[in-house]
Amino acid sequence: MNTATTGSSTPAPAPASAATSFKGNDSALLGIVLAVLTFWLFAQTTMNIGPMMARDIGMPMPVMNIAISLAALFSGMFTVMFGGFGDKYGRVRIVFIGNVLAIIGSLLIALSFGAAATPMIIAGRILQGLAAGAIMPSTMALLKVYWDGKERQRAVSMWSIGSWGGSGLAALFGGFMASTPLGWRSIFIISALVSVASILLMRQIPESAPAAGRDTRTDWTGIISLAITLAALLIVVTQGSTIGWGSLATWTLLGVALVAFGIFVNAEQHADSPLVDFKLFRNTVFTGATISNFLINGTAGALTVSLWVLQGAAGMSAATAGYLTIGYAVCIIAFIRVGEKLLQRYGPRKPMLWGSMIVLASVLLLMATHTLKWQYMILAVVAYALFGIGLAFYATPSTDAALTNLPDDQAGAGSGIYKMASSLGAAFGVAASTAIFTAFSASGVDAVGTVIEFTGRQDNLAVREAGMVGLAFNALMAIAAMISIIVFIPKQKRGDAADAKS
Repeated sequence: MNTATTGSSTPAPAPASAATSFKGNDSALLGIVLAVLTFWLFAQTTMNIGPMMARDIGMPMPVMNIAISLAALFSGMFTVMFGGFGDKYGRVRIVFIGNVLAIIGSLLIALSFGAAATPMIIAGRILQGLAAGAIMPSTMALLKVYWDGKERQRAVSMWSIGSWGGSGLAALFGGFMASTPLGWRSIFIISALVSVASILLMRQIPESAPAAGRDTRTDWTGIISLAITLAALLIVVTQGSTIGWGSLATWTLLGVALVAFGIFVNAEQHADSPLVDFKLFRNTVFTGATISNFLINGTAGALTVSLWVLQGAAGMSAATAGYLTIGYAVCIIAFIRVGEKLLQRYGPRKPMLWGSMIVLASVLLLMATHTLKWQYMILAVVAYALFGIGLAFYATPSTDAALTNLPDDQAGAGSGIYKMASSLGAAFGVAASTAIFTAFSASGVDAVGTVIEFTGRQDNLAVREAGMVGLAFNALMAIAAMISIIVFIPKQKRGDAADAKS
């Protein structure tokens, strides 16, 4: 196995022989998965329990919506930065910092009372996002360094269960915990304890960063300009309908994003140690995995819009509608290892394509908002299960393709780009889908009503038509993901397939 030695900046560096001889084991892998769960399972519960939290502490719901989005925003903005830091200063060290940030952030939320509750929750969500940005790329890089072959593929599957499976269980777990006598605050106390357990389990992993002989100067110009670009774009996408799409503020933000992006590209091309090394994208497999990862994660908007349709058009409660998604969590966890086996047998291209096709099929089922309530409920249950299967087929092959095609000294930064693609894909996908839905939920879409006959109640046509159009956007995302896979991911050769089976 090709592993890198530790740089002299690590406070208690393991000897080079220890780093070289250490092989990933189940307890170390458990520590990594627990670190991943602090965001995808625990922090993500706010998507479901946000209104309950707002009522409990007296926070206006619009402010709570901002707090909910802050974690994904900061995770997406700083994932690449922390990935680069992991390459330079030590991946184990960066994961440790991420766990500490997660502990502080979780406790700030759990202990938010009185007049300080709102700023404590906002600060806690920012820290949870920064924690995720630190944990995601460095844990992925550690899988590449200390696990090999089929063991790495198994480890990636476990990592994927932590992220994809955690997100699938977040709504159910959050709703259940909040309904118990322990209340919603217990979620974040447990999260802090999980971070402590992660730290203890990962202490056995030697530092892996190849800092020796490398330029460790930080590309602050790239970091700041990229953060400004993403922040401006996310504000436009998430708040554009409120600010006004034709307003001066919206166009000013777009202008700021374009200027900042231009500065970012120029800085990366001239930096001695760039935040994002564009040379990584010369590898077509890494490029295809990253682009399709962005697009597939963008289809998360289908879950949000369909749940809003069930509540707004069918009159279901948020809890009852959420129960219909249980097939999503069950299937993504149950089929993650199937995606691993498909990778070993066929290579990454076919299972990534199959997964994207299944996701597309699930979105098409959810688009059938013209049906009766009981019919749509059945379609939704099937669709959510298919959505989980599709993501499970896609997850491990895509992640393994991105990791395997990265040089060791760029694994952290490349993993950061890959994970940034997933975070921003979900953020932009949900924001765009909900913006489309909100824009038409009051007036409806006459063109849709003219072409398609909506059965049953007619007083909720606007919501059902808006849902169909919002879901159609997600279908386009899935189709675009399939195209990127076909264009960039090469077909598996027969010899390679034989090697994968052996």
